[in-house]
Order: sequence, then C-alpha cells, then structure tokens
Amino acid sequence: MKHPIISRLRHRKEALYGAFMSVIGFVIWAVIIVVAVAALLSPAHDLVFVAYAIGLGLFVMISAALYRAHAFGHFVLVGPAQFPHLYNMVQEGASRIGLQPAPTAFVYNSNGLLNAFARRIFGGRFIFLTSALVDAETDEQVKFVIGHELGHHAAGHLNFWKHLLQLPAHLVPFLGPAYSRSRELTCDRFGAYLSEDVQASKTALQMLACGCRRLNSSLNCEAFEAQEQLVPPFWGWVSLIFSRYPRTTQRVIAVAAFFGEEISDRYDGRIQAQQSKSLDGTIMQN
Repeated sequence: MKHPIISRLRHRKEALYGAFMSVIGFVIWAVIIVVAVAALLSPAHDLVFVAYAIGLGLFVMISAALYRAHAFGHFVLVGPAQFPHLYNMVQEGASRIGLQPAPTAFVYNSNGLLNAFARRIFGGRFIFLTSALVDAETDEQVKFVIGHELGHHAAGHLNFWKHLLQLPAHLVPFLGPAYSRSRELTCDRFGAYLSEDVQASKTALQMLACGCRRLNSSLNCEAFEAQEQLVPPFWGWVSLIFSRYPRTTQRVIAVAAFFGEEISDRYDGRIQAQQSKSLDGTIMQN
C-alpha cells in the first residue's frame, strides 16, 4: 500500500501524461500481440522470436549485474559506518515517504559533474550521488537532492512492468519527453517536502545551472527565476518539447509554487481544525 503523501506530491501533469502513456501502451501492445500470434503460426518463427526474447533478457540481466559489481567495487557505499550523516538522511527521508526498506546509497567521484540518479537493479533500490553534489553548502540542499532521487522510487518511476507497459507509447511524438518532464517536477516536490526549506530547495536546483560551489552561496534566486521571462516564447517552446527535463528556471519556479501550496494547505488545515473544535464546543454547550 502506497503512502498517502505520494499522491499529494505527484505533479498533476504526471498523473495526466502517465494515464495517456499507460492507455496508449496497452493498446499498442494488444495490437503487437495479435500480430505476433498471427505471425507465429510457423514453428520456425516461434524459435526465432523465443531466441530474440531470451537474448534480450540475458543482455538486460548481464548489464545490471555488471553495473552492480562496478558500483560496489568503485563507488563508496553509504552506511552506518561510512558517512553516517548521509546515511541517516536517506533513512529518515525514506521513512517519511513510506519507502521501506530505504534504498542503498553510494557516493562516487564525478570529476566535478553535478548529478544524481536512481536505479532498480534486480529488484533492489539504489541511489547514486556525485561527490560534487554532496559537497553542497547546507544539509537542506543535500536533503533536497536525496529527496528527489527517493521520489523516483516512491512514485514508481523505476517499476519494470510499468516501463514495459508504457514503452510503445514513446512512439507518440513528444509524449515521452512530456511525461519525463512531469516526473522530474514530481521528484522536485519530494525533494522540497523532505528539505522543508524553500531557499535551500531552489538553490539546490540552481547548482545544476551554475555548477560552481564558490558562487552557490551568492546565488540570487529571484534574479534566476526572472530569467524565465527572457526565454524566447517560440524557440523556448520548441527546445522544451524535445527535452526530457524542464528548464531549470521552470523547476525553481515550480518548487516555489509548491511551498506556496503547502503553506496554504497547512493554513486551511489549521482553520478547519479550529472550526471543528469550536463546533464541538458549541454542541457540548447546547
């Protein structure tokens, strides 16, 4: 059973595009299966398709096994005895969003590249953090990055069967990239939720654009957000529809909007609680 926070943090566009991807994928797979069954009337064809399926399966398994071996042999495994501060961030963040057991985390030398990613390997959950990204200015920025990667796991973005179902839908022009962008916005919301700091969340994203630790402390979030207004409307749209990631300026604006929603929801919740308490008191008096 999924944690209730997942539905709240999932971006509305992801829910929409995800539904389109699943429905279109199901329809295309149904057509493929019908055509394949019609083509597999000959035993010779059966052997060819079975051989291809086995070969593809072996390739995927061997690739996963090699990457897992590479990670344990070349990266630094985060644990209670190795970077316990980071380990606790991963454990606490995973617990807050109902992700149990928590993913296995690694830190690796990226030669200055700011990046992080999540993977499923043989059913296990993993997150990989670059040395440059972990070397952020504040813990809240690191929590945002960890939260973003935990979000990919919690939101089901790495589910094999879901990927397989939606795979044919990538044939629809621009739908796959749009779905990918919406998933990144969802994970930014997870990062913001776990960091609990609007400024740290925005500057963590801006690090991806700036890439300079020395300048990170002096980043002006408002000035960076204002850059979105300078993007040429038409060419900005053209570049966006081919991209699997939203513009960083858009992501920073979306995170700020998320915190606005959270404040509004909490305020409404307090008002409702006060009204309910007042109503109970009135009933008791009557």
